[in-house]
Amino acid sequence: MGCEGGQGQTVAIPADARGLPTLLRVLGPAYLVAVGYMDPGNWATDLAAGSTYGYSLLWVVALSSLMAVLLQSLCCRLGIATGLDLAQACRRHLPRSWVIPLWLLAEVAIVACDLAELVGTALALQLLFGLPLPVGVLFTAFDTLVLLGLQRFGIRRLEALVISLVALVGACFAVEMLLLRPDVASVLGGLVPRLDSLRNSSQLYLAAGILGATVMPHNLYLHSSLVQTRRWGPEMRQRALRFANLDTVIALSLAFLVNASILVLAAGTFHGLPGAPVTDLSEAHRLLSPLLGTTAAGLLFGIALLAAGQSSTLTATLAGQIVMEGFLEIRLPQWQRRLLTRCLALVPALLTVLLLGDRATGQLLILSQVVLSLQLPFAVLPLVWFCSRRRLMGDLRAPNWLLLLAWITAAVIVVINSALLLSLAGS
Repeated sequence: MGCEGGQGQTVAIPADARGLPTLLRVLGPAYLVAVGYMDPGNWATDLAAGSTYGYSLLWVVALSSLMAVLLQSLCCRLGIATGLDLAQACRRHLPRSWVIPLWLLAEVAIVACDLAELVGTALALQLLFGLPLPVGVLFTAFDTLVLLGLQRFGIRRLEALVISLVALVGACFAVEMLLLRPDVASVLGGLVPRLDSLRNSSQLYLAAGILGATVMPHNLYLHSSLVQTRRWGPEMRQRALRFANLDTVIALSLAFLVNASILVLAAGTFHGLPGAPVTDLSEAHRLLSPLLGTTAAGLLFGIALLAAGQSSTLTATLAGQIVMEGFLEIRLPQWQRRLLTRCLALVPALLTVLLLGDRATGQLLILSQVVLSLQLPFAVLPLVWFCSRRRLMGDLRAPNWLLLLAWITAAVIVVINSALLLSLAGS
């Protein structure tokens, strides 16, 4: 099974377990996935969207979150039904000539994600401790190795750490919202879709960035493996899927609240200020305290950014191991896999900081999320196709209504990416 190759540990679910005790045993995998939905790349795109266009792109965050819930539920279905993660399913059930290209695209997505987490963590270290950005970038090459050591103590300890970091991020933004007291009517108005706004190339670019930051390709590979860390009896597959979906809805709802809070914070604090929009995380940290009237605002922002960067980089490493093992049947020790991915991300991060300066990191973060969006169809389309096959999925084949929504989601992703490419080509 994918979980054994990717994680090496499982949690048994007793056949007589009911209600809350079962839910507490099941909760966890989706939180390891959810941290990828609130990483520093999300922060950069939501900050840029809110400070530049106010609340008008909040509906893109909401729509992307709904799409994420749907796709992650399909990952749960695939893992429980087949005992395979998405990478393993691609290797076994797609033409052999597709395997290497799909693996390379998945690796590009993981490096792009790790790039955002690297830069975000380095920025947080600079904001909180005054560490120079190049030093912080180099420091992040080794930070997660310490956290990965927790795996020796079991998957539940690792999940507990990540859930604690997610809770810390959520608590920080809850306080920020209390300080801001946003206009509820404006927030609700931002949730109303405005498709005509995407005719603007810069808004389309940010929308694609939000999509790539919210529906991450590597999370599809990760979740289809992590869901298998719960060991159910063969007669309990339908029940396993229900609880896995509940875990997904709870975790990704929290991720949506964090992402929405970042955009609302930017819109309510920075939109309409004289001068250029605030799109840089360092500048946002500097301005928050005077604009909200307390030094706690900037401090909470920095703490939440550090927690988000650390938790999301941990799960990106797990996803990288799953992708490499699933597609190529090559398993590296976690520390080797970690250093491989991070070294590939270090080069563009260091070059950007050294050659273009600290302020270029914001553009680098947004670009990394657009790259993720462009990679997304190559993970989504195989996932939806696998879940539609009766011979592969058995009684857990996705119902027709769910497949219809999934294919519509895939089409929306392809259309947004195609429009973005046409827009970039014409600019």
